Amino acid sequence: MTTPSNAFSESTVVTQASAPAIVSATRPWYWSVRRELWENRSIYVGPLAVAAVYLSGFLISLARLPHRVRALAWLDEVHQRHALEQPYHMAAGLLMFVWMAVGAFYSIDAFQGERRDRSILFWKSMPVSDLTAVLSKAAIPLVVLPLLSFAVTFFLQWTMFLLSAAALAGSGLSVTAYWMRLSLVPMSLLLLYHLVTVHTLLHAPFYAWLMLVSAWARRMAFLWAVLPVLALLALEKLLFNTSYFGSLLLHQLGGGGTEAMTMPGSMPMDPMTHVTPGHFLVSPELWIGLMVTAAFLAAAVRLRRYRDPM
Repeated sequence: MTTPSNAFSESTVVTQASAPAIVSATRPWYWSVRRELWENRSIYVGPLAVAAVYLSGFLISLARLPHRVRALAWLDEVHQRHALEQPYHMAAGLLMFVWMAVGAFYSIDAFQGERRDRSILFWKSMPVSDLTAVLSKAAIPLVVLPLLSFAVTFFLQWTMFLLSAAALAGSGLSVTAYWMRLSLVPMSLLLLYHLVTVHTLLHAPFYAWLMLVSAWARRMAFLWAVLPVLALLALEKLLFNTSYFGSLLLHQLGGGGTEAMTMPGSMPMDPMTHVTPGHFLVSPELWIGLMVTAAFLAAAVRLRRYRDPM
Protein backbone atom coordinates (compact mmCIF):
# COMPACT_ATOMS: atom_id res chain seq x y z
CA MET A 1 0.00 0.00 0.00
CA THR A 2 1.35 3.43 -0.95
CA THR A 3 1.57 5.83 1.93
CA PRO A 4 0.68 9.52 1.47
CA SER A 5 4.34 10.46 1.88
CA ASN A 6 5.38 7.99 -0.84
CA ALA A 7 2.64 9.28 -3.15
CA PHE A 8 3.83 12.81 -2.59
CA SER A 9 7.42 11.80 -3.32
CA GLU A 10 6.42 10.00 -6.52
CA SER A 11 4.41 13.00 -7.78
CA THR A 12 7.33 15.28 -6.99
CA VAL A 13 9.71 13.08 -8.97
CA VAL A 14 7.33 13.01 -11.95
CA THR A 15 6.96 16.80 -11.88
CA GLN A 16 10.71 17.32 -11.66
CA ALA A 17 11.29 14.86 -14.48
CA SER A 18 8.71 16.47 -16.78
CA ALA A 19 10.03 20.01 -16.25
CA PRO A 20 13.38 19.40 -18.06
CA ALA A 21 11.48 17.66 -20.87
CA ILE A 22 9.32 20.74 -21.42
CA VAL A 23 12.35 23.03 -21.29
CA SER A 24 14.31 20.86 -23.72
CA ALA A 25 11.35 20.80 -26.10
CA THR A 26 10.88 24.58 -26.16
CA ARG A 27 14.56 25.57 -26.10
CA PRO A 28 15.20 24.88 -29.83
CA TRP A 29 12.13 26.94 -30.74
CA TYR A 30 13.22 29.78 -28.46
CA TRP A 31 16.70 29.93 -29.95
CA SER A 32 15.29 29.62 -33.46
CA VAL A 33 13.14 32.70 -32.86
CA ARG A 34 16.17 34.56 -31.54
CA ARG A 35 18.11 33.51 -34.63
CA GLU A 36 15.43 35.00 -36.85
CA LEU A 37 15.71 38.29 -34.97
CA TRP A 38 19.48 38.27 -35.27
CA GLU A 39 19.44 37.54 -39.00
CA ASN A 40 16.57 39.91 -39.88
CA ARG A 41 17.32 43.15 -38.11
CA SER A 42 15.10 45.05 -40.53
CA ILE A 43 12.18 43.59 -38.54
CA TYR A 44 12.73 46.24 -35.89
CA VAL A 45 15.29 48.68 -37.33
CA GLY A 46 13.01 49.90 -40.14
CA PRO A 47 9.92 50.57 -37.99
CA LEU A 48 12.08 52.20 -35.33
CA ALA A 49 13.47 54.54 -37.99
CA VAL A 50 9.91 55.39 -39.10
CA ALA A 51 8.94 56.12 -35.48
CA ALA A 52 11.99 58.37 -35.08
CA VAL A 53 11.09 60.32 -38.24
CA TYR A 54 7.50 60.75 -37.07
CA LEU A 55 8.64 61.92 -33.65
CA SER A 56 10.93 64.47 -35.30
CA GLY A 57 8.01 65.86 -37.28
CA PHE A 58 5.88 65.94 -34.13
CA LEU A 59 8.59 67.95 -32.35
CA ILE A 60 8.44 70.56 -35.08
CA SER A 61 4.65 70.77 -34.80
CA LEU A 62 4.80 71.38 -31.03
CA ALA A 63 5.40 75.05 -31.66
CA ARG A 64 1.78 75.34 -32.86
CA LEU A 65 0.26 73.13 -30.14
CA PRO A 66 -0.58 75.92 -27.60
CA HIS A 67 -2.31 77.91 -30.33
CA ARG A 68 -4.29 74.82 -31.42
CA VAL A 69 -5.38 74.08 -27.86
CA ARG A 70 -6.60 77.65 -27.38
CA ALA A 71 -8.49 77.48 -30.67
CA LEU A 72 -10.15 74.20 -29.67
CA ALA A 73 -11.65 75.82 -26.57
CA TRP A 74 -14.60 77.00 -28.71
CA LEU A 75 -15.49 73.45 -29.74
CA ASP A 76 -17.45 70.86 -27.78
CA GLU A 77 -15.66 68.18 -25.80
CA VAL A 78 -16.05 65.43 -28.41
CA HIS A 79 -14.49 67.50 -31.20
CA GLN A 80 -11.71 68.64 -28.89
CA ARG A 81 -10.90 65.04 -28.05
CA HIS A 82 -10.84 63.96 -31.69
CA ALA A 83 -8.60 66.88 -32.67
CA LEU A 84 -6.12 66.25 -29.85
CA GLU A 85 -6.00 62.49 -30.47
CA GLN A 86 -5.40 62.80 -34.21
CA PRO A 87 -1.54 62.84 -34.03
CA TYR A 88 -1.60 59.78 -31.77
CA HIS A 89 -3.95 57.91 -34.10
CA MET A 90 -1.75 58.80 -37.07
CA ALA A 91 1.33 57.47 -35.26
CA ALA A 92 -0.39 54.17 -34.42
CA GLY A 93 -1.83 53.77 -37.92
CA LEU A 94 1.51 54.48 -39.59
CA LEU A 95 3.36 51.97 -37.42
CA MET A 96 0.67 49.32 -37.92
CA PHE A 97 0.98 49.70 -41.69
CA VAL A 98 4.79 49.48 -41.48
CA TRP A 99 4.66 46.35 -39.31
CA MET A 100 2.17 44.71 -41.70
CA ALA A 101 4.47 45.42 -44.65
CA VAL A 102 7.50 44.11 -42.74
CA GLY A 103 5.58 40.95 -41.78
CA ALA A 104 4.47 40.32 -45.37
CA PHE A 105 7.96 40.76 -46.87
CA TYR A 106 9.50 38.65 -44.13
CA SER A 107 6.98 35.84 -44.67
CA ILE A 108 7.41 35.74 -48.44
CA ASP A 109 11.19 35.43 -48.08
CA ALA A 110 11.24 33.23 -44.97
CA PHE A 111 12.06 29.92 -46.69
CA GLN A 112 13.09 31.01 -50.16
CA GLY A 113 15.89 33.11 -48.69
CA GLU A 114 17.50 30.21 -46.82
CA ARG A 115 17.36 28.06 -49.96
CA ARG A 116 18.77 30.87 -52.08
CA ASP A 117 21.84 31.47 -49.90
CA ARG A 118 22.10 27.69 -49.20
CA SER A 119 22.07 28.27 -45.44
CA ILE A 120 19.32 25.64 -45.27
CA LEU A 121 22.07 22.99 -45.51
CA PHE A 122 23.63 24.27 -42.32
CA TRP A 123 20.35 24.56 -40.41
CA LYS A 124 19.23 21.09 -41.49
CA SER A 125 22.44 19.72 -39.98
CA MET A 126 21.44 21.19 -36.62
CA PRO A 127 19.20 19.26 -34.18
CA VAL A 128 16.17 21.39 -35.08
CA SER A 129 13.15 19.81 -36.73
CA ASP A 130 11.35 21.31 -39.71
CA LEU A 131 8.30 21.84 -37.51
CA THR A 132 10.35 23.90 -35.05
CA ALA A 133 11.87 25.92 -37.89
CA VAL A 134 8.48 26.70 -39.44
CA LEU A 135 6.85 27.58 -36.12
CA SER A 136 9.76 29.86 -35.19
CA LYS A 137 9.41 31.74 -38.48
CA ALA A 138 5.63 31.92 -38.10
CA ALA A 139 6.08 33.41 -34.63
CA ILE A 140 7.75 36.50 -36.12
CA PRO A 141 4.69 37.99 -37.92
CA LEU A 142 2.12 36.42 -35.58
CA VAL A 143 3.66 37.09 -32.16
CA VAL A 144 6.87 39.12 -32.25
CA LEU A 145 5.80 41.84 -34.67
CA PRO A 146 2.47 42.67 -32.95
CA LEU A 147 4.22 42.86 -29.57
CA LEU A 148 7.00 45.03 -30.98
CA SER A 149 4.41 47.18 -32.71
CA PHE A 150 2.58 47.75 -29.45
CA ALA A 151 5.79 48.46 -27.51
CA VAL A 152 7.12 50.98 -30.04
CA THR A 153 3.72 52.67 -30.45
CA PHE A 154 3.24 52.79 -26.67
CA PHE A 155 6.66 54.40 -26.16
CA LEU A 156 6.14 56.81 -29.07
CA GLN A 157 2.71 57.97 -27.90
CA TRP A 158 3.80 58.51 -24.30
CA THR A 159 6.87 60.40 -25.49
CA MET A 160 4.59 62.58 -27.58
CA PHE A 161 2.40 63.20 -24.54
CA LEU A 162 5.34 64.18 -22.32
CA LEU A 163 6.66 66.57 -24.95
CA SER A 164 3.18 68.05 -25.43
CA ALA A 165 2.73 68.46 -21.68
CA ALA A 166 6.04 70.32 -21.46
CA ALA A 167 5.04 72.62 -24.33
CA LEU A 168 1.63 73.35 -22.77
CA ALA A 169 3.07 73.93 -19.30
CA GLY A 170 5.60 76.35 -20.76
CA SER A 171 2.74 78.31 -22.35
CA GLY A 172 0.70 78.47 -19.14
CA LEU A 173 -1.98 76.02 -20.28
CA SER A 174 -3.45 73.21 -18.18
CA VAL A 175 -1.76 69.85 -18.64
CA THR A 176 -4.50 68.16 -16.62
CA ALA A 177 -7.22 69.24 -19.05
CA TYR A 178 -5.08 68.00 -21.95
CA TRP A 179 -4.62 64.63 -20.21
CA MET A 180 -8.33 64.24 -19.46
CA ARG A 181 -9.30 64.84 -23.08
CA LEU A 182 -6.59 62.60 -24.51
CA SER A 183 -7.51 59.28 -22.77
CA LEU A 184 -4.12 57.79 -23.52
CA VAL A 185 -4.50 54.71 -21.29
CA PRO A 186 -7.73 53.45 -22.98
CA MET A 187 -6.12 54.14 -26.35
CA SER A 188 -3.15 51.91 -25.46
CA LEU A 189 -5.36 49.08 -24.21
CA LEU A 190 -7.56 49.20 -27.31
CA LEU A 191 -4.47 49.21 -29.51
CA LEU A 192 -3.20 46.04 -27.83
CA TYR A 193 -6.63 44.41 -28.25
CA HIS A 194 -6.70 45.38 -31.92
CA LEU A 195 -3.21 43.99 -32.57
CA VAL A 196 -4.03 40.66 -30.93
CA THR A 197 -7.42 40.16 -32.56
CA VAL A 198 -6.77 41.54 -36.03
CA HIS A 199 -3.03 41.55 -36.72
CA THR A 200 -2.40 38.19 -35.04
CA LEU A 201 -5.54 36.05 -35.24
CA LEU A 202 -7.38 37.37 -38.30
CA HIS A 203 -4.28 37.99 -40.43
CA ALA A 204 -2.71 34.61 -39.58
CA PRO A 205 -3.95 32.87 -42.80
CA PHE A 206 -2.35 35.52 -45.00
CA TYR A 207 1.07 35.20 -43.37
CA ALA A 208 0.79 31.38 -43.44
CA TRP A 209 -0.09 31.49 -47.15
CA LEU A 210 2.96 33.65 -47.90
CA MET A 211 5.18 31.22 -45.98
CA LEU A 212 3.70 28.27 -47.86
CA VAL A 213 4.48 29.91 -51.19
CA SER A 214 7.96 30.81 -49.93
CA ALA A 215 8.61 27.16 -49.10
CA TRP A 216 7.37 26.01 -52.53
CA ALA A 217 8.50 28.61 -55.09
CA ARG A 218 12.04 28.57 -56.44
CA ARG A 219 11.92 32.23 -57.47
CA MET A 220 9.50 35.17 -57.71
CA ALA A 221 7.63 33.99 -54.61
CA PHE A 222 5.64 37.21 -54.33
CA LEU A 223 4.32 36.77 -57.86
CA TRP A 224 3.31 33.17 -57.15
CA ALA A 225 1.54 34.31 -53.99
CA VAL A 226 -0.52 36.95 -55.80
CA LEU A 227 -1.29 35.25 -59.13
CA PRO A 228 -3.53 32.43 -57.77
CA VAL A 229 -5.55 34.97 -55.82
CA LEU A 230 -6.02 37.15 -58.89
CA ALA A 231 -6.91 34.08 -60.97
CA LEU A 232 -9.62 33.05 -58.48
CA LEU A 233 -11.01 36.58 -58.44
CA ALA A 234 -11.15 36.70 -62.25
CA LEU A 235 -12.60 33.18 -62.53
CA GLU A 236 -15.39 33.91 -60.06
CA LYS A 237 -16.26 37.12 -61.85
CA LEU A 238 -16.23 35.41 -65.24
CA LEU A 239 -18.30 32.35 -64.27
CA PHE A 240 -20.72 33.73 -61.69
CA ASN A 241 -20.43 37.51 -62.05
CA THR A 242 -19.89 37.76 -58.28
CA SER A 243 -17.06 38.95 -56.02
CA TYR A 244 -17.61 36.99 -52.83
CA PHE A 245 -14.00 35.81 -52.64
CA GLY A 246 -12.62 39.34 -52.99
CA SER A 247 -15.07 40.64 -50.41
CA LEU A 248 -14.03 37.86 -48.03
CA LEU A 249 -10.36 38.75 -48.40
CA LEU A 250 -10.97 42.44 -47.81
CA HIS A 251 -13.28 41.55 -44.95
CA GLN A 252 -10.58 39.48 -43.24
CA LEU A 253 -7.76 41.94 -43.91
CA GLY A 254 -9.80 44.83 -42.57
CA GLY A 255 -10.79 42.94 -39.44
CA GLY A 256 -14.44 43.76 -39.99
CA GLY A 257 -17.48 41.60 -39.67
CA THR A 258 -16.14 39.58 -36.73
CA GLU A 259 -17.53 42.11 -34.28
CA ALA A 260 -14.15 42.24 -32.56
CA MET A 261 -14.97 45.83 -31.84
CA THR A 262 -17.59 48.40 -32.78
CA MET A 263 -15.85 51.61 -33.73
CA PRO A 264 -17.58 54.98 -33.80
CA GLY A 265 -14.55 56.50 -35.50
CA SER A 266 -11.99 55.35 -38.04
CA MET A 267 -9.28 54.19 -35.66
CA PRO A 268 -9.38 51.16 -33.32
CA MET A 269 -7.84 53.21 -30.49
CA ASP A 270 -10.84 55.52 -30.15
CA PRO A 271 -11.73 55.57 -26.40
CA MET A 272 -15.43 55.41 -27.33
CA THR A 273 -14.91 52.00 -28.92
CA HIS A 274 -16.98 49.16 -27.46
CA VAL A 275 -15.11 45.86 -27.54
CA THR A 276 -17.05 42.61 -27.76
CA PRO A 277 -14.53 39.78 -27.30
CA GLY A 278 -17.32 37.23 -26.84
CA HIS A 279 -18.65 37.81 -30.36
CA PHE A 280 -15.13 37.72 -31.73
CA LEU A 281 -14.24 34.37 -30.12
CA VAL A 282 -17.34 32.64 -31.48
CA SER A 283 -17.13 34.13 -34.97
CA PRO A 284 -16.75 31.49 -37.74
CA GLU A 285 -14.22 33.66 -39.60
CA LEU A 286 -11.80 33.34 -36.69
CA TRP A 287 -11.88 29.54 -36.41
CA ILE A 288 -11.98 28.88 -40.13
CA GLY A 289 -9.00 31.20 -40.53
CA LEU A 290 -7.07 29.40 -37.78
CA MET A 291 -7.75 26.01 -39.39
CA VAL A 292 -6.58 27.35 -42.74
CA THR A 293 -3.48 28.72 -41.03
CA ALA A 294 -2.70 25.32 -39.50
CA ALA A 295 -3.13 23.62 -42.90
CA PHE A 296 -0.84 26.11 -44.65
CA LEU A 297 1.86 25.78 -41.97
CA ALA A 298 1.65 21.97 -42.06
CA ALA A 299 2.15 22.06 -45.83
CA ALA A 300 5.09 24.44 -45.37
CA VAL A 301 6.68 21.97 -42.92
CA ARG A 302 6.44 19.16 -45.45
CA LEU A 303 7.74 21.28 -48.31
CA ARG A 304 10.72 22.50 -46.30
CA ARG A 305 11.60 18.91 -45.46
CA TYR A 306 12.04 17.93 -49.11
CA ARG A 307 13.04 21.17 -50.82
CA ASP A 308 16.64 21.43 -52.02
CA PRO A 309 18.77 24.61 -52.16
CA MET A 310 18.56 26.67 -55.32
